[in-house]
Amino acid sequence: MQYDITLTIEYSYDGASDHARNLLHLLPLHVPGVQDVTASLLTVDPMPQERWDGPDFFGNIATWVSHLEAIDAITMSLKTKVNRRSSPLGMDISAGLATLGSDIDAIQSLAPDAPHHFLGRSPRVAPAAEMTEFARQQIIEGMSTLSAVQAIGRALHDYLDFDAAATDVDTPAAEAFAHRHGVCQDFSHIMIACLRGIGIPAGYVSGFLRTVPPPGQKRMEGADAMHAWVRAWCGTDMGWIEYDPTNAIMVEDDHIIVAYGRDYSDVSPVRGVMRSSGGHDTKHYVDVLPVD
Repeated sequence: MQYDITLTIEYSYDGASDHARNLLHLLPLHVPGVQDVTASLLTVDPMPQERWDGPDFFGNIATWVSHLEAIDAITMSLKTKVNRRSSPLGMDISAGLATLGSDIDAIQSLAPDAPHHFLGRSPRVAPAAEMTEFARQQIIEGMSTLSAVQAIGRALHDYLDFDAAATDVDTPAAEAFAHRHGVCQDFSHIMIACLRGIGIPAGYVSGFLRTVPPPGQKRMEGADAMHAWVRAWCGTDMGWIEYDPTNAIMVEDDHIIVAYGRDYSDVSPVRGVMRSSGGHDTKHYVDVLPVD
């Protein structure tokens, strides 16, 4: 599936900043055999005095920008063309859940996608007895790792309510789980905590999701949003798979990958520091358009 994607993020500040630095994860990722990026243009207005584009530790395309002069607003605009291939799951060749630890121990590497990075605590995901117990309740003796991932994802989809007003970007996963609501970021963080709690390496994927309008209605431009889902390591033979707990589906060609990380803190679209006063306002616009 080919897509034309546009994204605009606008920030406006009550008080002008005399200095601002931002780290952006907005450019889609080239994933061999899965996703090709045929064209991308990321602009920042006003133009920063310093800019550098390059890979981060996990291989994502990161953009560092610095404004050394006073600004009271900033706009990041992305235009990109992506070819996202369908990747059917095929046979379950994942490790048995009981033997997954042996597969992990056999990996003698700390490369960016090594499972060891995705097993323990990370900045936004901490072990929690309640979530670990929830995950254990979904396990059947003799279950494969893939089956466990799917069972936990489906159970969380049924257990949690999607509520865009219930949480914000800083809400801890344990709090969202306790109140049983949240958005895609919360669903993903909760599922990551559940999987890690029972020994399955799990990470966070940031990206875009093509949305389909109700029958008989026109597609609304700018109605899409950035999305998040989960990747889980299912053993040496199967490797990484991706699951969307917000929608209780395996990830397919409706999902466009931007960045991989341990949790949101590794791949947040915009993260930075600035010196200013007063509050600020932000607006996001996303359009994911399939190309015939």
